[in-house]
Amino acid sequence: MKRKVEHICEGIIHPENQTLLKSIYTELYITEGESEGVNKEHEVQQIEAAHRRRRQDMPINCNEIFKVSPGQEMHIRTVMTKGVAGIGKTVSVHKFILDWAEGAANHDVDFIFLLPFREMNLVKDEGYSLHQLLLKFHPELQELEDTQKYEGCKMIFIFDGLDESRIQLNFHIRKQKLCDVTQTSSVGVVITNLIQGNLLPSALIWITSRPAAANQIPAQHISQVTEVRGFNDPQKEEFFRKRIRGETQANKIISHMKTSRSLYIMCHIPVFCWISATVLQEVLSETDRQKLLQSNKEVVLKLAKLAFNQLEQGNLLFYEEDLRECGIDVTAASREFTRNFLLSILKTFFSRPNMSLDDLLKAAVDKSLQSENGHLDLFLRFLLGISLGSNQELLQGLLPQTESSSESLQRTSQYIKQKLINQNNPQNMVLLRFSEKISTERAMNLLLCLLEMKDSSLHEEIDVLVKSGENLSPAHCSVLTYMILVSEDVLDDFDLNKYKTDDGGLNIINLLIMLNTAPLHTALDYCNLTELSCKTVAAALQSPDSHLTDLDLSNNRILDSGVEHICVGLESSCCKLETLRLRYCSLSAVSCSALSSTLSSNSSRLRLLDLSFNNLQDSGVELLSTSLEDPQCKLEDLQLRDCSLSAVSCSALSSALRSNSSHLRILDLSINNLQDSGVELLCTALEDPHCKLETLR
Repeated sequence: MKRKVEHICEGIIHPENQTLLKSIYTELYITEGESEGVNKEHEVQQIEAAHRRRRQDMPINCNEIFKVSPGQEMHIRTVMTKGVAGIGKTVSVHKFILDWAEGAANHDVDFIFLLPFREMNLVKDEGYSLHQLLLKFHPELQELEDTQKYEGCKMIFIFDGLDESRIQLNFHIRKQKLCDVTQTSSVGVVITNLIQGNLLPSALIWITSRPAAANQIPAQHISQVTEVRGFNDPQKEEFFRKRIRGETQANKIISHMKTSRSLYIMCHIPVFCWISATVLQEVLSETDRQKLLQSNKEVVLKLAKLAFNQLEQGNLLFYEEDLRECGIDVTAASREFTRNFLLSILKTFFSRPNMSLDDLLKAAVDKSLQSENGHLDLFLRFLLGISLGSNQELLQGLLPQTESSSESLQRTSQYIKQKLINQNNPQNMVLLRFSEKISTERAMNLLLCLLEMKDSSLHEEIDVLVKSGENLSPAHCSVLTYMILVSEDVLDDFDLNKYKTDDGGLNIINLLIMLNTAPLHTALDYCNLTELSCKTVAAALQSPDSHLTDLDLSNNRILDSGVEHICVGLESSCCKLETLRLRYCSLSAVSCSALSSTLSSNSSRLRLLDLSFNNLQDSGVELLSTSLEDPQCKLEDLQLRDCSLSAVSCSALSSALRSNSSHLRILDLSINNLQDSGVELLCTALEDPHCKLETLR
């Protein structure tokens, strides 16, 4: 088993592409749960959403797939791990097995059986028992004479690549129930009975799949769902440094990738990182770009035909027979494919005889709009982006000379807007209301196309709407967020109150925060946030990509349960938050308990905490005072206006202020019933030489 997973094939499966897994493996972002509604989206949308959303659940290591989360009582038997193509599902499986085989994890597991659907498709289904099926893939089991020994072992069965399965899995027919590993039936029936728990009910099952195919397994047979989210920004850089030999070249390629925000975002997909690294190493080593393009022209034309034919059919994966149909030598393709992939799809469109660039781009727009599932969306945006004048140099020697791309893009931009505009829209504004002739999904893609073409009219239109007081629709929120994401300018402040939305701005919150592009200072007060929003915030705070230092969540009914979620994020070593405002959030002493523990954590960086206008009472302040005396607590400014406090609170705070460990310099106790006795206690503390307080209100 160890020998089978020590090496991994990068890209097309071929011996020359094999690499030691340990030398290239980079930790992936894997979470419990899945993104809501992801199964209904086209895979292109799933790829984009995988970067946009950060799950409310916290990242887990691949070796913890079967680990029960705190507070979770149910036994985890069957795990479904979802993820778009190229995101790292199979690599995670191999790393899981290798760590177990080397004794680094899951020491209590006796056997792990890897059964890839791609290979099981080739098994002639003449009748197999589970034992015989395992012998097919693990001949070493021939020595096992007593099949009853299966029952006494802890085993994990891994079914990798459900989306590639051609095996009939029917969970609704109960005619043949298998309870013995020696009973024979079709491969599909054997697998179904194993997943259902009829066979080896104590065995653990791990299934991986692209989201669209995961519903082949009914939900009642899945104990837990996880999702592979790919790389975060530090992991992208780590991968490039492992993949590219030579620090100078690695630095050059990483810097180049970062110059294009959209390109760098796509690098959260590991296979995209690998393709990019392969292409850029080739390009950077060849100084004569025209010579490089000409030398690959023939294979580029063939690959373009392959790529476009498969794209039209909605296929993201293709096989050797598909290559041969396009006249591609399979052996040569394994070497040339990745080097030319990023340019290949262009040639099919540009090589049409007597077609102007205007006609070409308009035809591509029309073709995209005819798609029901958006399989040409990403292609259209790529085509428009590569048509920019700044990118024309890349195409020298490959494409025929065309007229000014700048003028053609301007005309194409107008063409797209005419497609978008609702003719009944008196203001003739693109974002006010989409045309009823096209779906919202296709319209959103056209909006992103305009951004890809550097069309600033969208930004100007949103500015007009904001100033007019018009409600921002979900379309506005998405476009606004995308513009912030791709902008070269760093946004230091973000105040959601500037934007009037129908749903309290949750569109912007989900996108901005889950994208981890939230500005340093973010105001989300008066946004109708809930406990669920706090889970999102907590996930963002734990991300190494987040740079958020100042967050205002005031005037939202987040309750004590919401604060408890936020505290999880605050205790993360990745969290950089220094200021947290929670005014009017319907909090009680329960919140103070969670916050007290957090403030005493060595990971917390909080300097200012505003809990004003919450019913904390004396019991809550007593808990906070305990943390103020902890040397780990870095709090310097504590705001407790109108928190239903009495002299009892003053007694606790007075003790904290006299502590040598306290860093508190500002304390606001306004609008509380402290009485004279309470003030006297505070005055006594102020006279203590250890007291660092400078401002008392």
